[in-house]
Parts: sequence; C-alpha cells; structure tokens
Amino acid sequence: NSSEIRELSIKELEERLESEENMMVRMRMNHAVSPLDNPNKIIETRRNIARLKTEMRARQIQEQSEK
Repeated sequence: NSSEIRELSIKELEERLESEENMMVRMRMNHAVSPLDNPNKIIETRRNIARLKTEMRARQIQEQSEK
C-alpha cells in the first residue's frame, strides 16, 4: 500500500486524500446511526489518510531542499 502511494503524482495524491476524507466522514455518520459491520474500516481509512498526508509532506520537503 505504501509503495502504491509513492507512485502517485501530487494531483492523484490530493484527489485520493479528498475521496478518503469524504469516505471517512460518511462512515463515521453511518456508524453513529447504526454500528458498521466492520468498525476497523474507519481505523484503516484514517491510517490511509495519514499515509497520504505523510507522502505529500515528504514531497514538499524534497521540493524545498532541491531549490
């Protein structure tokens, strides 16, 4: 999963991050109304969001160091 994230472009990372965050919000709302079959999905999504943000930040730092 991490290697897959590294292969994405910045634009793809941003799109993926947005969709993951939207999915997270929906899952939390659904979970509040009626418990999800697999609440671990929320944790998994949160970790994916963190991975995406980490990769984006790493690329920002790399860009700055190249200047």
